[in-house]
Amino acid sequence: MSMNFLINAAIPSPLYFSQQLNTTNRKPIRAPLRCSTNNGEVNDLSTIPSQIELGAQDNTGVSKEEFRSSSIEREMKNNDIWRLFKEAQRNILYLNKQRLDAVEELNKTNREKQLLLEKIEQLEVEKQAGLGKGNLSIFWELLLRIDSMVLTGMINSGEASNLRKLVFDYKVSVADLFADILPEGDADLLAELRRFGSGSKKNGFHIIHICTEMDPLVSIGSLASYVTGLSGALQRKGHLVEVILPKYACMNLDGVQGLREIKVECYSYFNGQLHANKIWIGVVSGIGVTFIQPLHYSSFFNRESVYGYSDDFERFTYFSRASLDYIVKSRKQPDVLHIHNWETAIVGPLFWDIFVKQGLEGTRILLSCHNLNSLCLEHPDKLALCGLDPARLHRPDRLQDNTKTHLVNILKGGVVYSNKVVIVSSMHSKSRIIRSLSHGLESTLAIHQDKLLVAPCGFDSSTWDPSNDKFLTENYCAEDMKGKTVCKVTLQQQLGLSKDASTIVVGCIFSDVSEVFLENLKAVVRGANVRGIQFVFTGTNKLPSASRALVSFQEELKDGIVIFVDSYDDALLHLIFSGSDIILCHSFHDPVLQVAVS
Repeated sequence: MSMNFLINAAIPSPLYFSQQLNTTNRKPIRAPLRCSTNNGEVNDLSTIPSQIELGAQDNTGVSKEEFRSSSIEREMKNNDIWRLFKEAQRNILYLNKQRLDAVEELNKTNREKQLLLEKIEQLEVEKQAGLGKGNLSIFWELLLRIDSMVLTGMINSGEASNLRKLVFDYKVSVADLFADILPEGDADLLAELRRFGSGSKKNGFHIIHICTEMDPLVSIGSLASYVTGLSGALQRKGHLVEVILPKYACMNLDGVQGLREIKVECYSYFNGQLHANKIWIGVVSGIGVTFIQPLHYSSFFNRESVYGYSDDFERFTYFSRASLDYIVKSRKQPDVLHIHNWETAIVGPLFWDIFVKQGLEGTRILLSCHNLNSLCLEHPDKLALCGLDPARLHRPDRLQDNTKTHLVNILKGGVVYSNKVVIVSSMHSKSRIIRSLSHGLESTLAIHQDKLLVAPCGFDSSTWDPSNDKFLTENYCAEDMKGKTVCKVTLQQQLGLSKDASTIVVGCIFSDVSEVFLENLKAVVRGANVRGIQFVFTGTNKLPSASRALVSFQEELKDGIVIFVDSYDDALLHLIFSGSDIILCHSFHDPVLQVAVS
């Protein structure tokens, strides 16, 4: 509907307006009567009242000529009013055009502003990432040389910490300034670093993650993307963040830039002896990563899978102790050691009982828990493997399990010995977690509730953005959704579903399948069967019991509307998210696409 039509409809006609102006002391006006004269003029007979209406001159005192003059005058006034309305209409149209032009100009300015902000953000990311592989190599080569200066006794731990923060704070500058001097000896490099750092001001925290997963190197659940996403977010805010990982044989090292072994002897204590480790470093998503590879216990991480072995306690306890031994030997003095889940929770008691007085007095411990149901209960004597005193720790206020008192609870030890504990959840409050979801840790969490924090997860748009997702057959965005149909059909074809872009595809991500969940699921699927909906189920890890139940349900239907994917496949998971019309999950922190909110 045009603007002219809207305005004309809102403005009364001249006749209607004249009627409204002359309602006082007048009788109703009849419909206009017009006739033509011999000379072609048109007379409006409705303006000449009959003798019955006007009466004779001698009765009213008004002559026909006077009345006709008065009628003409009224008609002229009506025409003037109509002309004014016409002018008002033109003014309204003009102002409306000016308004539309202003809105378009504002939209254009906002688009340019958004593009500028995105460019600034991109430049900031590039800056924090070291502006390319070459500069990242120089950056980490400098950090490695500082480590070697510490190991040879050229500098003390305090100066080493200052130099590390200096290198990070001026990452781009040092990449340009020190590229030529790197081939020189440590003495010359140290002198140049000291000159460069004179008068500089330290800022930000030095944070080291000791963990068992990191995306994209090794990703089993939500921990991997949590570590990578949080580390990147903190670095963009000016903090120096490192990650220490086991060097798994099953690890994907394609994403590591400048992977190299540090030629230095690094020993760690385990089972009454010191054991040698190889230390590797590299850069992953702009984050410095250290890999620890045991030599004597090489079988610990030379396996097909990351978890699920009877000696998992020994494996990850060895790694946790070796990480702390490496930090002390390299004279690092981090502000925060960030540990995750039960696998590295033993770092807490190790730190406060053994390592805190080895130059780490200013360091604090932060534990994040992604799953309180995973506790790791062990015999107390096993604590001696990493140098801890079982008698000292097997107590109700320390590591003794609250239910099975003859065992120690490793996750409980992490809670007790950490300065802060973050429970990752997008749905539950602290009180609800302590009261109903603590899995035997209720009394421990209640005692330490002042240091508990509940943090929601966030969406990692950089990884799962369909406009630049490297896993997709064709990218798409909100402005151009054609690639969405391609991804959907590709998903249907890859899983053996009937290829039909009009069929609704529902992707379901789960980390656990209870009997109640399965029964509800069956009711939903059976109800959707007649409506032409396809369901695709996949998990964040391998759940054998759930696999059997869902596969049995898939066979029961026998109509190809339900597909269960029983193994984790990163590329397929991206395709499920991009090709599905609807995504179902238990909660926001279940899908592996979630990362920490910094």
